[in-house]
Amino acid sequence: MSVNPDLLERTFPPTPVYLVGREKVREFARAVFATAPQHTDVDAARAAGYADVVAPPTFAMVIADQTLQQLLNDPTSGIVLERALHTDQQFAYQRPIVAGDELTGQLRVTRVRAMGSGAMVTSETDVTDADGRLVLTATSTLLIGSEDE
Repeated sequence: MSVNPDLLERTFPPTPVYLVGREKVREFARAVFATAPQHTDVDAARAAGYADVVAPPTFAMVIADQTLQQLLNDPTSGIVLERALHTDQQFAYQRPIVAGDELTGQLRVTRVRAMGSGAMVTSETDVTDADGRLVLTATSTLLIGSEDE
């Protein structure tokens, strides 16, 4: 296994604050064909009880990606990007993301499992708001091929 087994239970530093912009939410909604008006129209979002436009559920990947980059760029991880395949992504929300949120992500590796000469690495990213409240947990699984493949 080329992946460092000592990654298990490792926690990476929090990411810089990400300010969720209204136009970023709108752009993302268009990109993923999220057509509900609360994703693009402030009045529709407010009528639905939100302070501003609401991000589609997969928008959380914007913040989770920052944490995954920490893992992928860590020279001690043994992970080589060219041999990595993102096999699973899940989001467990406490509340929706809305424009104006200031979010921070922090990744911890929750599983490292040998698979032949490669490995599966599972991580969880807790995304919190400016008050430190949990907004969501993103779980990602990477399949890492070995050097022999």
